[in-house]
Amino acid sequence: MSTLHGYRAQLLHFPVITSAPDKDCQHYRDGLLVTRNGKIEAIGDANQLLPKYPDLTVSHFPDGLLVPGFIDAHVHFPQTEMIASYGEQLLEWLQNYTFPTELKFADPDYSSAIADVFLRQLFRHGTTSALVYATVHKVATDALFQAAQAKNMLLVGGKVCMDRNSPEALQDTAASAQRDSAALIEQWHGNDRLYYALTPRFAPTSSEAQLAALGELAQSFPDVFIQTHLSENPNEIQWVKSLFPQHQHYLDVYDHYHMVRPRAVFGHCLHLAQSEWQRLSDSGATIAFCPTSNLFLGSGLFNLDKARDMGVHVALATDVGAGTSFSMLKTAGEAYKVCQLQHQRLCPLQGLYDMTMGSAAGLGLNDKIGNLNPGTDADFVILEPRYDELLAMRICTDAAPTDMLFALSMLGDDRAIRGTWIAGQNVYQKQGIEE
Repeated sequence: MSTLHGYRAQLLHFPVITSAPDKDCQHYRDGLLVTRNGKIEAIGDANQLLPKYPDLTVSHFPDGLLVPGFIDAHVHFPQTEMIASYGEQLLEWLQNYTFPTELKFADPDYSSAIADVFLRQLFRHGTTSALVYATVHKVATDALFQAAQAKNMLLVGGKVCMDRNSPEALQDTAASAQRDSAALIEQWHGNDRLYYALTPRFAPTSSEAQLAALGELAQSFPDVFIQTHLSENPNEIQWVKSLFPQHQHYLDVYDHYHMVRPRAVFGHCLHLAQSEWQRLSDSGATIAFCPTSNLFLGSGLFNLDKARDMGVHVALATDVGAGTSFSMLKTAGEAYKVCQLQHQRLCPLQGLYDMTMGSAAGLGLNDKIGNLNPGTDADFVILEPRYDELLAMRICTDAAPTDMLFALSMLGDDRAIRGTWIAGQNVYQKQGIEE
């Protein structure tokens, strides 16, 4: 049975891949989005499009702004419960908070319970797709995929692999990491809207044997994603140099094991050498820019202008739990501040682009998500920009999208999310609101 529905609101998205989002956005002050069977069928001016659908059921949001669902390019689902744990820099924070928390995920019931909480947090903040780290436990990864599949969510996830420099109870081996990852690829990659990512936590926690084993999988499954961390903290970088003295630099460790390529996403990238920038550009890999995490752990400031100059894909990301909010709106606001500290410019439309179309393009998924183009999956968010007294005063009723987005990136939170739709289904609706 065909399911046809219309959503009338102000519409904003980026229909094409672009280096100039302020010029290549598509905006309808009074727009209509038509969905059928989980896909976007049409988009346009409401008065022009409505006559083509005389029997269309329409949900009208006269004060709403409809945008593509947000994409979080780097987030740790087992760290949901430890968000905002006090202090420390990266390596100490891992030892004191992350590893003790992740030990709990050997329990499949516990993993399932946290996976459900994690997805609810994503949805209430307008995030419809994410690249997600599980723990070293295969059962935790299964729990994550099962929860996402139940919501028909497009999610990329992977089992963390680490066989050294971590608590023994959280270690796998080169052989088990390869075996479990291969089994998870077979079960989940391409299953409904789910995709697998090979996930070495970061170079210091994987032996050369484990990296080689994962590199074999990377070669055997060229369409599988890869996610890991790169050049987040100066002490981490020195540690990598001591562990892998034969390699030119940090990125070269991953490159040696066939992990630098399209669909590879490297978190942070704060302290890169010129040759690393060049290799990321040449390879088609993506950087996950995690501003709240970088500020929280005191790791450094991401050089967005350098990434633009080098033509490297950039996707915004929360990096919860070092990141301090599930909100991609807040993440864009903190990205703006990181740029300000370096006398760089991040315009509001660039921020939205980097969490929608830009992120999807970097992942090779822009034919499915990240925009409102006909034929793509109906993943979208309706924002309520003037949701409280302050924002109603700050944002005038006829505000330009750029001003609206900027005010929301500075002042907004989950209360700005009127509703979240995944494949045409409403998965979150603000309390007290009825369509």
